[in-house]
Amino acid sequence: MNYYNEIKNELINNEINRKVKNYSVNKNDLTTYYNVGKLLLEAGKNYGERIIKEYSMKLTNDLNIRYDVSSLNKMRKFYCLIEKMATVSPNLSYSHYVELLPYDDLNKVRYYIKIIEEQNLSIRQLRIKIKSNEYERLPEYSKNKLSDKNESTIIDYVKNPILIKNSNNYNEISEKVLQRLILEDISSFMKELGNDFSFIDSEYKINLGDRYNYIDLLLFNIEFNCYVVVELKVTKLKKEHIGQIQVYMNYIDENLRNLKQDKTIGIIICKQDNKYIIKYCSDERIIAREYELV
Repeated sequence: MNYYNEIKNELINNEINRKVKNYSVNKNDLTTYYNVGKLLLEAGKNYGERIIKEYSMKLTNDLNIRYDVSSLNKMRKFYCLIEKMATVSPNLSYSHYVELLPYDDLNKVRYYIKIIEEQNLSIRQLRIKIKSNEYERLPEYSKNKLSDKNESTIIDYVKNPILIKNSNNYNEISEKVLQRLILEDISSFMKELGNDFSFIDSEYKINLGDRYNYIDLLLFNIEFNCYVVVELKVTKLKKEHIGQIQVYMNYIDENLRNLKQDKTIGIIICKQDNKYIIKYCSDERIIAREYELV
């Protein structure tokens, strides 16, 4: 087989499609770079690694388009990645995949592919999520679910720690200040919790007998069809925090939740977690996550 001519024809045809069939540019890119990557891998096995540099020079000269060694190596890595994944997502561009090529952990790659599809992430947004170590901040049981391809729950993708922007560089953080920082960028905060969260209110007033109490943040998750109570603590998690949020969750269930909605979830965001308190908490709907100011 003349690997060079095969690669050259693939790239020429793709450039023609780019000019004529704009509606299918992404699909053609993915198919072309997959095919070229396969040919490059086979050529390397037959002629050694030096062949990539030789092809780079010839392609750049023949097609008048710069195909450097780095770009050809990325096509080869792209082919290898797709072979491991056993599928290519048409919802991702080739540029999305290029951002994921450095990672050997396939579960990490699957996670980012999943959120790119769900959240329609741009390349820039994807880079921000990778830079923030979003995958690494997932609980281990969530990573295991990705590996085993098990169905996820609402709490699976709540990050730990949750990153909160300290836009005003506060040195001393009270619960009120923490709440203010969250509300200043509520959209980013909800994405730290996962997907499909909507904001209902802050300081949500509830009537407990002869007195009023206030829920720090009340959210709703559309996908899982349930209310989410969020309580903010700037101390280490304490057992009384569990009792407090449980009362609030039960109130929402009794007074707001309808029969078609799932039971309310509780998230305690604290300065420092206490795994023993959560371990012996009998209510699996309650989780605790630490926060980190950035």
